[in-house]
Amino acid sequence: MRKFFIFTILFCAASVGFAQSGRTNAQNSDELTTEKPSTLSAEQLFNEASSYYRTKLTEFQTKKIPYNEKLRLQTAQEQRQLAAKNAAILLARNNLTGEDFYFLGMLHWIAENSDGTTEALKKFIAAENPNAEKLQAARTVVVIIAARKKNFDEAEKVLNDYLNTNPTKARERARMESELAANYRAEKNLVKAAAHAEEAFRAVKAGFQTAVSRAIGISELIENGMTVFEIYRDDEKIEKAEKALEDLQKTGAFVEATNIYYLAVNERIKYLVETGRKPAAMQFYKETLQNATKDFKMKAWQDEIVRRLKSREKHYEILGLPAPELVGVDRWFPGEAKKLADLRGKVVLLDFWATWCGPCYAAFPSLIDWTERFEKDGLVILGVTRYYGTSAGEGVKDDATEIEFLLKFKKEQNLAYDFVVGKHMDNHLAYGALTLPTTVIIDRKGIIRYVEAGVGKEPHIQKIIEKLLAEK
Repeated sequence: MRKFFIFTILFCAASVGFAQSGRTNAQNSDELTTEKPSTLSAEQLFNEASSYYRTKLTEFQTKKIPYNEKLRLQTAQEQRQLAAKNAAILLARNNLTGEDFYFLGMLHWIAENSDGTTEALKKFIAAENPNAEKLQAARTVVVIIAARKKNFDEAEKVLNDYLNTNPTKARERARMESELAANYRAEKNLVKAAAHAEEAFRAVKAGFQTAVSRAIGISELIENGMTVFEIYRDDEKIEKAEKALEDLQKTGAFVEATNIYYLAVNERIKYLVETGRKPAAMQFYKETLQNATKDFKMKAWQDEIVRRLKSREKHYEILGLPAPELVGVDRWFPGEAKKLADLRGKVVLLDFWATWCGPCYAAFPSLIDWTERFEKDGLVILGVTRYYGTSAGEGVKDDATEIEFLLKFKKEQNLAYDFVVGKHMDNHLAYGALTLPTTVIIDRKGIIRYVEAGVGKEPHIQKIIEKLLAEK
């Protein structure tokens, strides 16, 4: 499942992520020593740790220190260590009461000590007259941890307590519901997963205006809306799956987000084809081209939707149909020239590429990996290109020189799959491969099951490969 959440530490405006597992982050005793005055309150110790990341970022900007992934990871680790130290200071005290346990729990949370987090926050929840907002924040964290540990009864009970207490916040509820949906889904309990995913999506929509930024809010809408669709799709609830995409499309129009709208439409067209409703898919495509001008106020947004959908028109047309035969093939190496019909019974991946196409190079590691892993199971990868009169952007004098370069290039890049070189661009036109790279996947029966342009889709493509290889 795609993850778009950029989630700051709950309810404290601190730029740190949630614990990723149930492990306890043990620290050596010498690592927990500190020169800070032991008289700092629990809240002060927590604030120091929770603001550490943000403070360091400001320091980097002031000192003009270049920010990179290594520095981010280092700073996050320092923050976790500081939180662990401050938590140890509190644990050494014998007079903790009330909100002390809340701040102790949140320190453990930053330190990624889920066991310590749960223990401390449960003590705070059980305290007399706890602060209402902190109580709800504590319950939210407890639900998240319980869901991740697959302690569903506990998670459901605490969620129910949350919902029956004021105040409730849409973003808190969204996080709890989405965690429960994800973990029920992991356990193959799709009925429970769907119920929580629906609630998460509703909560994200309700809390959209309070998102940290519009970009994050849009990412959360996509994440949760697509999760609802995927769960119903996996459970073969066709009507509900399609309804989920319709809802996502309407949401995109409501918040005026063209990327949400396009994603929902694109996925719905593909799903209609996948479920044997090709005529309905093409009718929906045509209707959407017309409706886009009604669903968006600004002409620039209307034009963007129409442009993106029209760029996919050929892809939609060939999805679910027998793959067109490759024509005008001048060279097929290192093997002998074949026909796609000869490869029936295999899953065939066509990678339309060119030596001058920079993004095409990004796909090579995955193509190499898939060849090594899945060739024995029936995967055939073909690197489809044509004569361009260039080699890696440099002009060549004739086709023979270009072939010579391709042979050398293939060896240097360790590309073990076959290259197919066309005399002209007829194959590119037949498959809508006008943007490179374009990936086409053909199933064992010779039917096109996937076609997309661009890079960055490798994890999804691998899932498609595995699914089609499993079909007999």
